[in-house]
Amino acid sequence: MLTENDYLKNILKAPVYDVARVTDFQKLKKISTKTKNLVFIKREDQQIVHSFKLRGAYNMLYKIKSSNINGVITASAGNHAQGLALSGKKLNIPVKIVMPNITPEIKINSVKNLDAEVILHGVNFDEAQNYALKLSKEQNLKFIPPFDHPDIITGQGTIGLEIFQQNSHLNYIFIPVGGGGLISGIAILIKQLIPDIKIIAIESEESPCLYEALKTGKPKSLNHVGRFADGVAVKKIGTETFRICKDYVDDIILVNSDEICSAIKDIFEDTRAISEPSGAMGLAGIKKYISLHNIENKSFATILTGANLNFNSLRYISERSEIGEQKEALFAVKIPEKVGEFLKLYNKLKGRNITEFNYRFNNSKNANILIGIRLSSGLDEIKEIQKDLKDACYDAFNLSNDEIAKQHIKYMIGGKTKENIEELLFSFEFPEYPGALRIFLNHLIKGTNITLFNYRNQGSDYGKVLCGFDVKHTDKKELLNYLKNLNYKFTNVSNNKAFKVFL
Repeated sequence: MLTENDYLKNILKAPVYDVARVTDFQKLKKISTKTKNLVFIKREDQQIVHSFKLRGAYNMLYKIKSSNINGVITASAGNHAQGLALSGKKLNIPVKIVMPNITPEIKINSVKNLDAEVILHGVNFDEAQNYALKLSKEQNLKFIPPFDHPDIITGQGTIGLEIFQQNSHLNYIFIPVGGGGLISGIAILIKQLIPDIKIIAIESEESPCLYEALKTGKPKSLNHVGRFADGVAVKKIGTETFRICKDYVDDIILVNSDEICSAIKDIFEDTRAISEPSGAMGLAGIKKYISLHNIENKSFATILTGANLNFNSLRYISERSEIGEQKEALFAVKIPEKVGEFLKLYNKLKGRNITEFNYRFNNSKNANILIGIRLSSGLDEIKEIQKDLKDACYDAFNLSNDEIAKQHIKYMIGGKTKENIEELLFSFEFPEYPGALRIFLNHLIKGTNITLFNYRNQGSDYGKVLCGFDVKHTDKKELLNYLKNLNYKFTNVSNNKAFKVFL
């Protein structure tokens, strides 16, 4: 087991600059002004593979370059794969990368262009990794883990050394966490050089593996992780990385997808760089932390960890960033079905800008409207709108935090069914590979009628699906057993309020 002093010496000697460059440490002028603090971002998107991951990969390969092995192998569909491929090409070490079958072609081609061999296997990361470990034994290949190894941690720690050299007058460094290699390397160096600097971990609410490990006192496997911020979609924090994190991390904060989308927009507006979701988590955390603790006149830094973004994700990011930065609110409002009622409602909103309006005639008495409203002062204004609507005797409620409403319902406004059905509604994550829907339909219990279906591609490994079933003539227990055995992540959302009102 390496001591903190061992790590410090190894970081200082790490040969990563054979492939890596010293990246810019840039002030975010607009965010600094907006938050009344100094906010800086370390531009790891400037690396040749647009991610920090090549630092750790190269450092580990350099250490084993004279070993008696036939090459190296790993499982990855992202930045670790490209970092390892480039490192292998530089050191003339054969590299094999096992990727899930669902991996987008752009990622496959990025690795192939660096002369690595790509092996497609399995429908998820776990299956790909198990196969990579199997091949490593059969073919005498060294398995290169993405985060949980001292040499990987050491390579990532060189970022902390650069931050120290570029600005040693910081109060906080906010670091995104997946498996923990990046934060471990930076924290163990910074805390020995300037222990007063606070190291804050940032995790996605959909993959809080460090947060859960700190609660229980040891690494534990999450039942499920979300794939939007796929660069940090890790089920279990590393053993060595957790050992370091529990001693050197000062605080941890969780951010949601909307907050990440907002931070992606902020980074673009300040730098014209387009961050991948995990790369913007640090800034999302800074904004949230400053707001929660009312901090002013302090110096913050974070890392834009990568910019390998699937282009198809941009639509989703753009749509959600407005809500994430509290510039838009989504409301359901019931109004009388009379001529002029929408104008009356608009007047009650005191001239606020309407960003969207969804409506379909349902009956002669009342209309349910889904309405988006532009905000100028965030959460306080939402409370004002709720009060204005209540004072005007409208039955209204805020849907801005309702994931089902934002993800599906707003695209499906069409009125309630008139048929006499007994309906259950489920939210699914379908793996993005050919045949996923066919598997779902082919094995559906005979006689089960689908009453509603909405699919939204996010440019990720999984697609969001909302599906309704008429269970009037179906065994509910049998249906639930079928869904469990299907192994697609699902949640029963039959009591969702937006669903009840609009569909």
